[in-house]
Amino acid sequence: MADSKQATSVVTIKKYANRRLYNTSTSAYVTLDHLAQMVRDGVDFVVFDAKSGDDITRSILTQIILEAESSGNNLLPVGFLRDIIRSYGDSVQGFLPSYLDLAMKSFTDSREQFSKSLNGGFDLSGPAELFQQAVRANMSMMAEAAKAFTGVVVPTALRPTNKAAAKAEASEELVAMRAQMAAMQARLDKLDGTHG
Repeated sequence: MADSKQATSVVTIKKYANRRLYNTSTSAYVTLDHLAQMVRDGVDFVVFDAKSGDDITRSILTQIILEAESSGNNLLPVGFLRDIIRSYGDSVQGFLPSYLDLAMKSFTDSREQFSKSLNGGFDLSGPAELFQQAVRANMSMMAEAAKAFTGVVVPTALRPTNKAAAKAEASEELVAMRAQMAAMQARLDKLDGTHG
């Protein structure tokens, strides 16, 4: 199901050699602050180098984060930044982007559910129920991350049809996922000890 924010067209931004950014949909020059506000407003954009035509969206988004961090709006813990740096060139590098993407989506979903519950959109029995929902969402995210990391997907036709068999398979998957997570944690601990 497509997100309503994705239903709109993608705005094209061009970056010129003089470091100016040009919004082709409004025919106006913009700043990194403008682009940050577009992100907050859910406006999808892509940034191209005007001369080479290369997609430089990732580096522009990184610049926005760097400026926010430099201005005192510290969101990223130092330990997290060090872990990111350690992950470049490591065996987890291929897995980490999809894991972080899933983690952020899970966080965003939990935040939206919490906001709706505060505004009366959900009938929750209390904070404990909200916490349980967040835990379930995080477990689902971890399962998806493990699936993305291993690349193992069980075809629907091969999945068990009765409840007992499905429960047994779920238990086996949980054990396998725990083993994979323990192995990844051991690798991260080893890296932390080696490079700390």
